[in-house]
Amino acid sequence: MKVAYLFRRILYAVFLIIATNYKLLAEVTPNSITDKPLALRKIMSDLGENMQVITDGISRENWKLVEKTASQIADHPQPPFVERIKILSFVGSNVNQFKGYDNKTHNAAIALDKAARRKDGHKVITAFSILQNTCLACHQKFRKSFQEHFYH
Repeated sequence: MKVAYLFRRILYAVFLIIATNYKLLAEVTPNSITDKPLALRKIMSDLGENMQVITDGISRENWKLVEKTASQIADHPQPPFVERIKILSFVGSNVNQFKGYDNKTHNAAIALDKAARRKDGHKVITAFSILQNTCLACHQKFRKSFQEHFYH
């Protein structure tokens, strides 16, 4: 698990270096190339659906469902390479904060997965609350500016 984390950190550093050197990417929006929305939009939509599934699983004490879905959140897909460069270029000096939210979300989902494996309802609810708060914090910081930049 630490190797994967280190690998992701190295990839993000490379993306940041590339994005910094190619400032033109910050000016390119998906709509200027194609009418397709960012893959990130689908990823976020899927994560939202996963959060709803977890809510249902908790209410039914279906710990297997919570465990499986928390794992999907922890290991959610990443946008394609070019899109990551655009995103990181747009985020700019806030890249560490952006990545920090992603890491906090990953860690909270892992904690939720572990609590569900132990069938510990109280810890599941606590872990889910932390996960919800990490999502909310990131959305409050970045969602509006992402939507304005990439979709308007």
